[in-house]
Amino acid sequence: MAGSLWHGFADMGSVSTKGPFVVTRGRGTRIWDASGREYLDATAGLWFTNIGHGRTEVAQAVADQLGRLAHYSGFGDITADVTADLADRLAAIAPVPDSKIFFTSGGSDSVDTAAKLARRYWHEQGRPEKNIIVGRTKAYHGMHVAGTALAGIPVNREGYGELMPDAESVEWDNAKSLLGLIERLGADRIAAFFCEPIIGAGGIYLPPEGYLAEVRQICRDHDVLFVADEVVTGFGRIGGDSWFASSRFDLAPDMMTTAKGLTSGYVPMGAVFIAPRIAEPFFGGGVWWRHGYTYGGHAGAAAAAMANLDIIEGEGLLAEATRLEGDLEQALSPLADLDSVSEVRTGLGAVTAVQLADPAQAMPMVGRLREHGVSGRAAGQGALQISPAFVMTTDEVGELADRMRAALA
Repeated sequence: MAGSLWHGFADMGSVSTKGPFVVTRGRGTRIWDASGREYLDATAGLWFTNIGHGRTEVAQAVADQLGRLAHYSGFGDITADVTADLADRLAAIAPVPDSKIFFTSGGSDSVDTAAKLARRYWHEQGRPEKNIIVGRTKAYHGMHVAGTALAGIPVNREGYGELMPDAESVEWDNAKSLLGLIERLGADRIAAFFCEPIIGAGGIYLPPEGYLAEVRQICRDHDVLFVADEVVTGFGRIGGDSWFASSRFDLAPDMMTTAKGLTSGYVPMGAVFIAPRIAEPFFGGGVWWRHGYTYGGHAGAAAAAMANLDIIEGEGLLAEATRLEGDLEQALSPLADLDSVSEVRTGLGAVTAVQLADPAQAMPMVGRLREHGVSGRAAGQGALQISPAFVMTTDEVGELADRMRAALA
């Protein structure tokens, strides 16, 4: 029985009948269920456990911080020392020099924060009519009001009515679609364009060649803020020995939303990177931005993030994510030869999608993967998400491919 817990993104009738998949511990790239059975973790939890499971260094850093100061309000002029230190450390690796860092409790918070700040920025510029926020088909931007309104996955919007007026959508892979919307509605009405460098939950779609550079230039040409949603791709997942896709592709975003890999999921935390020109009206004095979260910049979470970044840097995990880019392509691309697979999308960072020929088989296939010792996830229209921890070895990638082939066959 499912008990009292209501799971996110779940058919609770099915969960109640079959019972939940209970995970009790993890170590490196593997997890164990309540019966003690071991699984390769193909998804790093949910895109986030970049450093692998069971890193006691992070747990100890959090425990030490909680023993000193668990958290304190970050409103007004107050901050914890570790939170201020983390902001400086993030600013030092930001794609745009001298960026400001606004902390949140997670990715959905970060997206709502960026959407509100985009509109408020134009208000401070004396252009309040610039309030349309643009997303893309297939896109996922979390499940708060702004993120749901921007969702390019129709089922994620069903049954809620109009959550946010002035939200628009363009084709995910066609820069001319964005240009056409701007020309049709007028650049003087559009505040910001939200863009995942890699479409994540919508099915793991890599950007077409030149697409990111083109939409970035369109935004510059028409004075539309460019918001890179790097909740998934941030902190190394994109490969190329880069902290962010925005750095690898030289996007210089006006804002960048992050979460997941910031702490590798050890505790919840998110952050919005804000370019100097967007922050300037609020740092000049006299302007209050009345926005914030009780747990934004949580001291214990900041300690986890600092320890996480230490591990990524100390163990060269940005380079390991780049190595995984090649390993995943070599090991998983041959799965496209199976009758049950129509396509394998790989070649950019530690991210791969195995697209099933019959999308209806995606959820049953998650169960079959478990039978073969793989904890996986369905995404988009019938894709299997592969996004391992950066510590997954080349041999383990081969083991993952073998287990997946047995399940898919």
